[in-house]
Amino acid sequence: MSTPSLAPEELEKPKMTHRQVLEALSGLLLGMFVSMLASTVVSTSLPVIIHDLGGTQASFTWVVTATLLTTAISTPIWGKLADLFNRKVLIQIAIAIFVLATAAAGFSQSPEMLIAFRAVQGIGAGGLAALSQVIMADIISPRERGRYMGLFGAVMAVATIGGPLLGGVITDTLGWRWNFYVALPFAILALIILQRTLHVVPRAKRKVSIDYLGIVFLSVAVALLLIWVTLVGDSFEWWSTETVLMVGGAILGTILFIVTELRAKEPLIPLSMFRNRTFTLAVIASIATGIAMFGASVFLSQFMQLARGATPTEAGLMTIPMIAGLLIASIGVGALITRFGRWKPFLIVGGVFLIAGSYLLSTIHYDTNFALVSLYMFLLGAGVGMTMQNLVLVVQNTSDPSEIGVASSGVTFFRSLGGTIGVSLMGAALAARVTDLVTAGKDDITTAIMGLGADAQKWADTLSSGTLPQVSTMPETLRVIFEDIYAQGISHSFLIAVPFAIVSLIAIVFLPNKPLTRMTTTERLQAAEADFATVSVPEGMEALTATGSVRIADAAPRESDPSGSNR
Repeated sequence: MSTPSLAPEELEKPKMTHRQVLEALSGLLLGMFVSMLASTVVSTSLPVIIHDLGGTQASFTWVVTATLLTTAISTPIWGKLADLFNRKVLIQIAIAIFVLATAAAGFSQSPEMLIAFRAVQGIGAGGLAALSQVIMADIISPRERGRYMGLFGAVMAVATIGGPLLGGVITDTLGWRWNFYVALPFAILALIILQRTLHVVPRAKRKVSIDYLGIVFLSVAVALLLIWVTLVGDSFEWWSTETVLMVGGAILGTILFIVTELRAKEPLIPLSMFRNRTFTLAVIASIATGIAMFGASVFLSQFMQLARGATPTEAGLMTIPMIAGLLIASIGVGALITRFGRWKPFLIVGGVFLIAGSYLLSTIHYDTNFALVSLYMFLLGAGVGMTMQNLVLVVQNTSDPSEIGVASSGVTFFRSLGGTIGVSLMGAALAARVTDLVTAGKDDITTAIMGLGADAQKWADTLSSGTLPQVSTMPETLRVIFEDIYAQGISHSFLIAVPFAIVSLIAIVFLPNKPLTRMTTTERLQAAEADFATVSVPEGMEALTATGSVRIADAAPRESDPSGSNR
């Protein structure tokens, strides 16, 4: 297949200065901040939101899963589009979709309505997740990227620490609906800055073919699998007609997706990339990272409110140790990778921290010393910080520059998919465990309710409705019972992350330890164009080398003829 050509003036474009990189990153950073803020600001208020809307534990899980599901499905689509269309326009569209859907969620009147808006929100989130990585690879080389990871770490810290705190305060003072509107002014500012500061190299013009069948089959396969994981054992039995239909449909969808990708002209996820050992192992490792990152952010907030009786504001404060671990590890490791050019030892340590943090969090109880809980959260956060971005980094370092979009989004897709499946599994395990514990402790609960006097009937009706309880408002005798029940349920769900974390560490150990290049994706693409030109159009290459912008290594010196012209 012929290589699409870039104009000579694009080949001659000088390398961006540090100031130009910072200017280009400013809008990108703000876009990421909008995305993270809109997500984290509602994390601490979700138990309150689901309670007010009359939702169950399954509703709570699906409010989170809906966003993760559409994020996972849309991420490779955005990545493929990034290889075909203007990346600047695409990321602006992604921000607009994300924020408008977030604002619309503030008008939700039922759990189902909220789930629907959160699903649309995930489409925009997938674009931001994929395109931010792709654009960053356009302007910063893998070796130099650690230098700028501090900025991404700072944005991540402000959004992940400030978001839950801000969300808790807004929920306790103005009401939870205002959480969905807080990102709007930041989104408008991000769109303006992106328009003014972000300048990306235009994609070479060529005929575009969108893999629509691949999108459909991937969506069907993933959606059926997650719906089955959420409902099995509760709405229907493990061995049932529903299980056969859903699991069979997911398997069939996967097979059809693979067949489609093998035959598609522009496949959504080129299966040839799995021949790259680095890509395959990074994908496996990313699944565990996704489970740790999304599972912890969802269920730790629930643990603080349902197992320790915290308010939304207090829950935001209590999860700071995990964010601190993520921030310190992300910034520190990024700087060390840039300085020494070595990445594998840090990824291995991160994998060990993921295992330790996941296992230790599976041992917590409602009365576990908070200093210990903080240590466990810090370890898990450090593990995520060391592995999350660096797995994308090592894949970009070895991928074909023309496929950097699908390669980057491929890793992000499987991380999101892992997180989605993980949250679904953990949520299903939590719901089943809580149901079993409530059944086992029925006598103690009945005794506690009977001792409430005039309020006994009110609490009996509340608990029998199946609505997610607001533990912090319960009377003391009842609150202690439910704190213990939810603590056991949530800690039990963290055990699910442990085997995935072990597999992640094994995959990291076997990753090829290839040195990081100092060339950006744009420079690598230009070098490839120059090589192509050398083979096919020698005269055109001579014109380019005359400018000094393209240098041919190991070329034999040319002889000069008496007339002064070179032969």
